[in-house]
Amino acid sequence: MAGQAARTATVSRKTKETDISVEINLDGTGKYDVSTGAGFFDHMLEQLSRHSLIDMTIRCKGDLHIDAHHTSEDVGIALGQAVSNALGDRAGICRYASLDLAMDETLTRAAMDVSGRPYLIWQVVFSRDKVGEYDTELFKEFFQAFAQNAGITLHVTNHYGENNHHIAETCFKAVARTLRAAIAIDPRQVGVIPSTKGSLNG
Repeated sequence: MAGQAARTATVSRKTKETDISVEINLDGTGKYDVSTGAGFFDHMLEQLSRHSLIDMTIRCKGDLHIDAHHTSEDVGIALGQAVSNALGDRAGICRYASLDLAMDETLTRAAMDVSGRPYLIWQVVFSRDKVGEYDTELFKEFFQAFAQNAGITLHVTNHYGENNHHIAETCFKAVARTLRAAIAIDPRQVGVIPSTKGSLNG
């Protein structure tokens, strides 16, 4: 954006369980290059990028011979840190957003406050343990790690749905669209912290 510092960040994270690099541009066009080794998780991260319009390059080599838990959680940590770093002091952002997102028989709501105060409410139930080879319980682990490290209050509620693929996909797309709206620069308060406290970092 003209007259505004680039909202970009790069984060690297290496443990005995995962080796991760994340590059993002909050003001991108939704270009993605994602490789975690977990196919369905990659597909969901691509949806997150495409529908938030956040450019994302994500690389993760994790201990998938065990399962995808560490990969999912640690990608959430690194991506959340990248978003928080790119937001800086959060001046000028719209801050709040919510959306009901439909996909065929499924309807899911996401609401968020980019407040600097992390919290997750996850009201999503899957009828199967896996989508493809991916454990459905790991979606919550990813969003918990993401919200905690991005400093976002995030509520995700699946109103109804039958297809577990659709339920998961609506969660990621709904979060993407609310994130896109919440971090957008409000032309009426450019450079202003949207809080009476004067701070959105905790």
